Amino acid sequence: MVKFFESSYTYDYSFPAVTLAYFLRYPNPYSTHVLSTDVIDRSIDSQGRLKTLRIHRKSSRLPPAVLKLLPKSVLGNVSGGRSESYILETSTIDVKEGWMHTESKNLDWTGILSVVEKQEYQRRVPDNEGDDFSVAAGTTGVITTVMFRSRLGDRLRARANRKDEVKEEVEEKKSFLASWSTSGIQRSIEAIASRRTENQLGKSKEGMKVVLERLRSGGLVGVLEGMRRDREMAFSGESVFKRG
Repeated sequence: MVKFFESSYTYDYSFPAVTLAYFLRYPNPYSTHVLSTDVIDRSIDSQGRLKTLRIHRKSSRLPPAVLKLLPKSVLGNVSGGRSESYILETSTIDVKEGWMHTESKNLDWTGILSVVEKQEYQRRVPDNEGDDFSVAAGTTGVITTVMFRSRLGDRLRARANRKDEVKEEVEEKKSFLASWSTSGIQRSIEAIASRRTENQLGKSKEGMKVVLERLRSGGLVGVLEGMRRDREMAFSGESVFKRG
């Protein structure tokens, strides 16, 4: 089963400013759960497009509603519902045409829920400024699409049917599956993830706006100074954040 979430927004900032803010958005006051960011690869292709591959390490918490749906056998090493997770991010920027495409996906918990977020940023300027790429020119639109896919119900059913399944684990899942069909489990987890994603996207947008305002008022120096303050506040002065 697959569930989609889509939203659109327009930043009152130019395309160069928004794309710069995108790569400088961690840390900010709305992203205290992001522990580090590292660039894995960065290159310019034959068409002059910048391609970047990054990985984000985040402190994540499974929603209590999801924890109630899961038997202990699939939770693994989770303490208080919190664990660290990794997000793989790819991006492509075409400065000449004025667009950026990004894709982020989780590398952990994929057996429970796979989340793929795609964003399409588009430069918007008045017709008489069509060749103006200055930082102050135009606005930037973004369309965000998130796809959720849960295979947990299928996994539980397959494991319950294995001949070598230990009796205790079968009994544990028997009562669990008695109340929830495979499709019911999947729908519940995807619905919870959809509501949580809507909230997180709101925070992500606010974080971007903080970085953009710092860029507008203080330039790159203002952004870097803000990042330093946010890092100190989030990590109590510990240098665990790497900027990519």
